[in-house]
Amino acid sequence: MSDPVWQNAQPSHAAQILPLMRDYYGEDGYPFVLEEAAPALDRFLRGSELGRAWVLLDGGKVCGYLFLTFGYSLEYRGRDAFIDEIYVVPALRGGGHGERGLAVAEQGARESGVRVLHLEVEKAKPRTAAFYRRVGFEDHDRWLMSKSLT
Repeated sequence: MSDPVWQNAQPSHAAQILPLMRDYYGEDGYPFVLEEAAPALDRFLRGSELGRAWVLLDGGKVCGYLFLTFGYSLEYRGRDAFIDEIYVVPALRGGGHGERGLAVAEQGARESGVRVLHLEVEKAKPRTAAFYRRVGFEDHDRWLMSKSLT
């Protein structure tokens, strides 16, 4: 593999994203139903009002993805967003691709008028939570982590 880069996801990437979603859900023991995931992914990739999506590309091959979903929060006084899913294939983990993906998502969120980013971390993943803290997310004892963008 060369030097993978994060780029905006397109509907044409769906066929490569779906197997990665299956792998990601399998790692955490979540059910994956292709017949439900495929139309949900297609709608998301075609509907910019729902959020933004990026893929980690290595020579045209998708080896990671990141989905940012939009919401609105009175607590945070405006548009907020949730890093709904971020996944990098195991062979590329530890190379900074996740951190670069989060930076791309943060910039995309700022461009979309987002005031705060949220994400959640499985309680059984303290190393992942420590990583998110290191890049600026805060633990609110809700297992919801936020990063102010204002």
